[in-house]
Amino acid sequence: MPLIRPSTDADLAQITAIYQHHVLFGTGTFEIEPPSPTDMATRRRDVLDKGLPFLVLEDAGSVQGFAYCNWFKPRPAYRFSAEDSIYLAAQAAGRGWGRLLLQELMARAERAGVRSLIAVIGDSGNAASIGVHRGCGFTQVGVLAACGWKFDRWLDVVLMQRTLGNGSDAPPAQSGP
Repeated sequence: MPLIRPSTDADLAQITAIYQHHVLFGTGTFEIEPPSPTDMATRRRDVLDKGLPFLVLEDAGSVQGFAYCNWFKPRPAYRFSAEDSIYLAAQAAGRGWGRLLLQELMARAERAGVRSLIAVIGDSGNAASIGVHRGCGFTQVGVLAACGWKFDRWLDVVLMQRTLGNGSDAPPAQSGP
């Protein structure tokens, strides 16, 4: 049974390797050049410094996936909306681990004060990511057609959204995270 836990500095090499694979071979991210371990450490630190979750899924002592969320936009009015990111190692696909990671991320994001979780999914043909999000209660709210160019083809972005906690039914208890 896999373990989902907060990431640590010791996980960065495996996190970086998983993400590099997606950059080089996948359309779920529109990055073209894989970030370095230092870049990934900086990104992780940015998420954690904001009080947001950055999780890993570990199986048999090895990181098989990671998930985090970060503020959707930097302006203060967006301070209750976050964008999620989930990546699995190639050998971890198809085991239901993406759903487990997303469910735990949603729970921790809600505890951090997030009211709206937004998925910005690269490639409208990305059935796995769209399916995981749909299975966790996200609804499709839009498609940005042909807005990315990768692997010599135009790619869409699928926007999906899920309300957390009270969503927009009540004002936040505080001025914001």
